[in-house]
Amino acid sequence: MPETTLDLRDVPPPERHPMIHAAFEALDSGTVLEIVNDHEPKPLFYEFQAEVEAFDAENYTCERRDAGEFVATLPKE
Repeated sequence: MPETTLDLRDVPPPERHPMIHAAFEALDSGTVLEIVNDHEPKPLFYEFQAEVEAFDAENYTCERRDAGEFVATLPKE
C-alpha cells in the first residue's frame, strides 16, 4: 500500500512535478508514492531516474486503469 497518493488529474500541469517532488522527498526510505495521472508519466520517470538519487527506478510501475487514468508507483530506496 502506498505511503502517499496524489491524484493529479485536476492539478494544472505546471504545478504537478513540483508537487510530486515535494511529496516524494517527504517519504521515508522504503516507501512508495502513488500518483494518479491523466496520461502515462514517462517524462516524470526519466526526470526522476536522472535527478532523484533515492528513486528506485527498477521497481517503478505504471498501469493504465481507464481512459485518462494512469496509476504510477514511485518507490523510494
